[in-house]
Amino acid sequence: MQSVVCRQQLDETAKEVETMNATGWKQVRLTVMAAVSAGALFAAGTLTPTNSGLAPLTILDHRVEVVINNGFAMTRVSQRFSNPNDTATDGIYAFPLPKGASLAEVSAQMGETVINGEVLPKEEARKVYGEERDAGNQAALAEKDGYMRFEFQIANIPSGEAVDISFVYYQTLSIDTGVGRYLYPLEEGGTDTPEAQSFWTRNEKVTGSVTFDVVLKSAWPVADVRVPGMGGAQVTAEGEGTHRVHAEWKGGSLNHDFVVYYRLADNLPGRIEVIPYRSASDQPGTFMMVVTPGVDLKPLSGGADYVFVLDVSGSMRGKLAILADGVSRVLGKLSPADRYKVVTFSNNAQVVVDWQSAEPANVQSAIATVKALQVQGGTNVYAGLQKALSNMDADRAMSLVLVTDGVTNTGVMDPKAFHKLMKQADVRVFGFLMGNSGNWPLMKTICDASGGFYAGVSNSDDIIGQIMLAKSKVTHECMHDAELKIKGVKTFEANAGWIGKVYRGQQLVILGRYKKGGTATVELTATITGEKKVYSTTFDFPELDTDNPELERIWAMHRADEIGRLADLGMMGAEDAKGVIRDLGTKYQIVTDETSMVVLADQTFERRGIKRRNRDRIAVERKAQSARAAQPVRNYQVDRSKPAFNLPTPSIGGGGALDPFSVLLISLFGIGAVVVKRRFRD
Repeated sequence: MQSVVCRQQLDETAKEVETMNATGWKQVRLTVMAAVSAGALFAAGTLTPTNSGLAPLTILDHRVEVVINNGFAMTRVSQRFSNPNDTATDGIYAFPLPKGASLAEVSAQMGETVINGEVLPKEEARKVYGEERDAGNQAALAEKDGYMRFEFQIANIPSGEAVDISFVYYQTLSIDTGVGRYLYPLEEGGTDTPEAQSFWTRNEKVTGSVTFDVVLKSAWPVADVRVPGMGGAQVTAEGEGTHRVHAEWKGGSLNHDFVVYYRLADNLPGRIEVIPYRSASDQPGTFMMVVTPGVDLKPLSGGADYVFVLDVSGSMRGKLAILADGVSRVLGKLSPADRYKVVTFSNNAQVVVDWQSAEPANVQSAIATVKALQVQGGTNVYAGLQKALSNMDADRAMSLVLVTDGVTNTGVMDPKAFHKLMKQADVRVFGFLMGNSGNWPLMKTICDASGGFYAGVSNSDDIIGQIMLAKSKVTHECMHDAELKIKGVKTFEANAGWIGKVYRGQQLVILGRYKKGGTATVELTATITGEKKVYSTTFDFPELDTDNPELERIWAMHRADEIGRLADLGMMGAEDAKGVIRDLGTKYQIVTDETSMVVLADQTFERRGIKRRNRDRIAVERKAQSARAAQPVRNYQVDRSKPAFNLPTPSIGGGGALDPFSVLLISLFGIGAVVVKRRFRD
């Protein structure tokens, strides 16, 4: 699994010219021998190697349908392409990979022929696709490029013909400080290497219509829904628990993210929710447990130390001005009792402002230094963290603010080294990952080792939701030594257990399996201001519950990511991890680093003897989705009769002066939103 080490770019292409006996016309087929390097991520769009003599496919229409329902989202993307070349060609469509997304369906239609996808081990899927493509048959292949993107290859598109492709993915969502956020990633991440940029010709323009339709279903009252930068978006409430968002325009670019925020009502109870799925008594069940603590975490008082660790590598070009402005504003808001240090890193790291108190004269000098920063060189994240952790004062609370795209390409790149480094210091790490190409597996390693918290940054974000993701986490105490246990029912392959720190407003999302139904006790223990606290409740895992079959794919994708992380940290053999990930992908029909989805006609699957596991799984999921659409929203809270928490959950606060980290977040998240509407329609 690729988490840190980038794949090398292979710039070979091959042209094949062959005569089609049946029709007499020549077909020129371009076969891409290797994908773009992991250091490069394009915006959503079609790709064709430069100097191939072929134009990229034209994107005619782009439609996105989203259903957000009690903790997870289903996204269906339907897109129509046309081949503008005078010969038949293969096409490639690239799409930034949403964090934790499990790709479940791919289908395509060319003329009267509809082809559908089945997941196979990666090499087998590539072989089948290549053979069918070379035979002149209609076929497609969907793959996952590490943490970077999905890539769809479509074979043998006739000249002047249109092809419709549709794909579906699932992902978990969480509420943070009363705010939910759904991101549809389209924007180029800003980390392209010059070699990658010169290798590909891309097309991200839509000549027809772009449409977004979002259905939001929530068991808890929704106070507000917001789509930043989309002034023409229509938001309507449809009865209790359902909101709809619709946005549509003609033409434009697929190079800007689409973000939907939804804010829950204030004073909702702390709670534990369990969404189960178990299809038969002889099969294990799957569950998603969402823990929303309602506990009293007080504001921190007294002076504190802050170290800003800033990425000034070449991949931050275009982002550094926003970053420098944000940090400068923060420095101006610190109190004289605070201290700060500023570290930058590119190929190496340096302290550009050493520890000093936040007195006015010091601050003005530091601001001038930060605003004069320039981008250069590679990305040595390890050196930046190592420099930041030097010369600490053990008697003062320290927060480390890391702002980077995380695409490390020089210095130490082994995740095990990052894990060991962060375990050496007791710091509160707050990571801000800039752009869709941000290396979230590396940031997760850094933050998990230190009990930290991280958030992604999109230019389409605004301050309403994103400030809440981090502001009170920095300015309030947190729960320490948190641990979650489930007793009474045998659970396995879950991410429960030791958690470490839990910050104000943070939800815990636990995915796992259970052997059979029965009464269980969930217990969250943590230390707050030196005192051990225990929060627990009792509930029933059902013997049968078939409402949410998608949970199996969501769990399997999460499990595959976790296995890959264990391999990265040296806690599991690489070959063993690949085998487990491959088995998860084929059994639950998800696209992983070890599996791909080959898309063929029904008769081709039959001729090749390929089992239709995905077709059967899709039928079960669609039946459940239809049933849920016709029913009221289901509330999955399991601690109503015996509440685990006795306080409301944190929500958006009222007015008052902006604290330093609010200013930083406004700068990082707010500036980009001003240009969203214009860029969508360029």
